[in-house]
Amino acid sequence: MNFQIRQAVKANVQGQSADELENVVEDAIKRGEEHLLPGLGVFLEAWWNNADQQKRQNFMQDLSKAMA
Repeated sequence: MNFQIRQAVKANVQGQSADELENVVEDAIKRGEEHLLPGLGVFLEAWWNNADQQKRQNFMQDLSKAMA
């Protein structure tokens, strides 16, 4: 199967507002279904690629605390 998850996720959320994207994330987390994890990973990748070094560092500190 030649399925490009990145492109599919981006196409599904293209043009959505911040509130709509938040709802997508909240729903994926609430449902807790593992097949939704790659989509959340695509969100993280997009954020990471657009974040400056300070935002990345702050995120990593918060993530480290959350995973402790």
